[in-house]
Amino acid sequence: MDVLDLAKELIACPSVTPEDAGAQEKLAAFLEDAGFTCHHLPFGDGDERVPNLFARIGREGPHLCYAGHTDVVPPGPLERWTSGPFDPQIRDGVLYGRGASDMKGSVAAFAVAAARYLKDHDLKGSISLLITGDEEGPAVNGTVKVLEWMAENGHSPDVALVGEPTNPEHLGQEIKIGRRGSLTGTLRVTGRQGHVAYPHLADNPLPRLTALAGALAAYIFDEGTDFFPPTNLELTSIDTGNPADNVIPAAGTARFNIRFNDGWNADTLEQTLRRILDAVSKDYTLDLSCGAESFMTQPGDWSAIVQQAVKDVTGKEPAYTTTGGTSDARFIVKYCPVIECGGVNKTIHQIDESAAVDDLQKLTEIYGRVLALYFKS
Repeated sequence: MDVLDLAKELIACPSVTPEDAGAQEKLAAFLEDAGFTCHHLPFGDGDERVPNLFARIGREGPHLCYAGHTDVVPPGPLERWTSGPFDPQIRDGVLYGRGASDMKGSVAAFAVAAARYLKDHDLKGSISLLITGDEEGPAVNGTVKVLEWMAENGHSPDVALVGEPTNPEHLGQEIKIGRRGSLTGTLRVTGRQGHVAYPHLADNPLPRLTALAGALAAYIFDEGTDFFPPTNLELTSIDTGNPADNVIPAAGTARFNIRFNDGWNADTLEQTLRRILDAVSKDYTLDLSCGAESFMTQPGDWSAIVQQAVKDVTGKEPAYTTTGGTSDARFIVKYCPVIECGGVNKTIHQIDESAAVDDLQKLTEIYGRVLALYFKS
């Protein structure tokens, strides 16, 4: 099967997270035809059960695992799509449909690359695919639990390749060796409600709140590290829930998010945040939630193989980067070195999401070259 045929089959399944709508069954059928043994691994309770697929061929020698997802984000207003989000169409050399870039196109590319490699080579090792239906959701019953199952059943890989779209503009620009962490905070200051004409009878919390929020926004956490940009804190809202212009509010809340590099973790950030705030006022409450710690795979043999494969196909040497949001690589790095390498991310999560046909074909070549270089080495 051509990569476009498989990508179309997957896109045609309306697998809006956490629904699968048959996508993993179609992928499993393709992989089984290529010789893989497939395990369907739903995790969760009742209606919260999430579909996952683990497929492997070979049991001895080095084990390379590709990780991806078949769930997609909601399509948004259907009337704004040029063609239906789950009606894959090729127009002017571009494949349109939800998941074309993020990331059914990549999943199809690796599956086809693996099938071609197995047809042309005597496998000296093991290839597997970890495909979840929970990457675009809460990420509780997906990759984390599949990895635990893999470890318990003797399937832990030696290296992993995550197929998230990693390039801003064109293939050959970037591969990711890590990602920043994410910490969300809610800062709250309470006072006493009253009439603005009688401020002595009230206690306005907003001056204290704005001073505290301003101190956080002005703080320079670092200048970046070898492979990470500077840590940044962004205020995302300041709210009082006060619709009246003649009432001093009883409380105010500021929310913020920090994307942090490998110089920090959630604990050291919390210590620093409280020190910044305490220097202004101790009259506050602070609640923090860490969505992901920062992580990185140190450049080495595995990253060099992926980088060389991209260069061999595109003629461009991709940079090692750590930009963007987070991904399931944050779970995989606890088990083995992990590199992210995929397509172009310009249209992900957008109306008329798309991937160039040439990009999908070249990405299939890149993955095939990764397999050739890895098992040769």
